[in-house]
Amino acid sequence: MQDIMAATCLEKGGLYRHFSGKEELAEEAFRYSWAKVLDMRWEGIESVEGSVEKLRFLVRRFVEIRSIIPGGCPVLNTAIDADDGNPALRKLVQKAVRQWKTRIADIVTAGLGKGEIRADVEPRSIANVVIASLEGALMISRLEGSRTAIHDAESMLEKVLVDLRPAQ
Repeated sequence: MQDIMAATCLEKGGLYRHFSGKEELAEEAFRYSWAKVLDMRWEGIESVEGSVEKLRFLVRRFVEIRSIIPGGCPVLNTAIDADDGNPALRKLVQKAVRQWKTRIADIVTAGLGKGEIRADVEPRSIANVVIASLEGALMISRLEGSRTAIHDAESMLEKVLVDLRPAQ
């Protein structure tokens, strides 16, 4: 809280006039961060043709465009930090992951409907694999101080996503 007061030039009373406590402030910071990152990562997807291409676009955006939020992805960071300490914040992260999964699954579902994706593909499964691969690789990359893991995830996801297309 001291860092926030110093950065905002607010006194404790001024800060607590806007937030009831640290928990509420953390929740609002997550909402803000998630909205910014979500907008950044999905920007331009409407101009991409084809469901597989949309999925590939999302992976490339995640890898190529680093988070505008200092410290990296708010989902990964907050999910770990809020695991037991702040139930309201944990619910917000769960909601964000559900939103992310739904948006990816919707692309897969649309692709299934258009015949762009094999009929045996499960949208939920693809969403889980994409998110888990990217978030896990991001965590490893941060730990190792190298982008190798995130690039490895990108190349493996590329193979998975291209393989979603029906056989010719």
